[in-house]
Amino acid sequence: MTSLARDWLSPPRPALPAVVEDERERRRIKLELLIVFSITLGLSGARSLVSLLNSLLQPTPLSKQQVALNAPQEALDLLDLLAQLLSVVQLIGWGALGGYLLYRGGIKLASVGLTWRGKDALWGVGLAALIGIPGLALYFAAWKLGFNLAVAPSTLDGTWWRPIVLVLSAFGNAFAEEMLVIGFLLTRLRQLAFRENSAVLAAAVLRGSYHLYQGFGGFVGNLVMGLVFGRIWQRTTRLWPLIVAHTILDVVSFVGYSLLKGHLSVLP
Repeated sequence: MTSLARDWLSPPRPALPAVVEDERERRRIKLELLIVFSITLGLSGARSLVSLLNSLLQPTPLSKQQVALNAPQEALDLLDLLAQLLSVVQLIGWGALGGYLLYRGGIKLASVGLTWRGKDALWGVGLAALIGIPGLALYFAAWKLGFNLAVAPSTLDGTWWRPIVLVLSAFGNAFAEEMLVIGFLLTRLRQLAFRENSAVLAAAVLRGSYHLYQGFGGFVGNLVMGLVFGRIWQRTTRLWPLIVAHTILDVVSFVGYSLLKGHLSVLP
């Protein structure tokens, strides 16, 4: 095995952030993790598990059931727009909470990759292609085999604001997930002396858990995405390429589905 392959498969732990030795501070970090994820993506994971169990208990097979990712929240058009925008604000707030807690804990946001570089966009596009094409194939395979629900990325009607909201929602999802699951969680696990492989696996399982409402394919696909994204961050400490890639994946999924629904019979 070459040194390059070994560094990617079993990377050494970086010197920074330093492992926290003080027991009181370690308890504070653990409590912080518990609180943050109990009100954000960890809670979403628990709800997704309940949703999947409910789907499995239905007489209808999983592949015959449908779940919408972006659905109307209010009956009146203007109120629905406001509700959709508030959902985006919540997602960005979740990500900002993780960043703020790192900053208050003495971690510079630049050290987790939240400084923009010119190549971040290009890396993001390439990473989106790397993840998106196999991910789409996995989804369709899981759906056809009966392991996944039919996922409708958007059931919003043809209002003028639909594309804008879908793009903002894509960014909100990307910022919240990558900031919390990668930048925040992996940094805190390093401070708690987790091994790099153990940490990236834990983060990937968390990412998969809050997609369980889609079915087993949604869990596996996002687990793999989490392993790839987590390892790239561990090796590069660049967060923006992950946010860009995730945003592109969701924009293509949300907006593309809205434009192609009714024109391609393969779409649910």
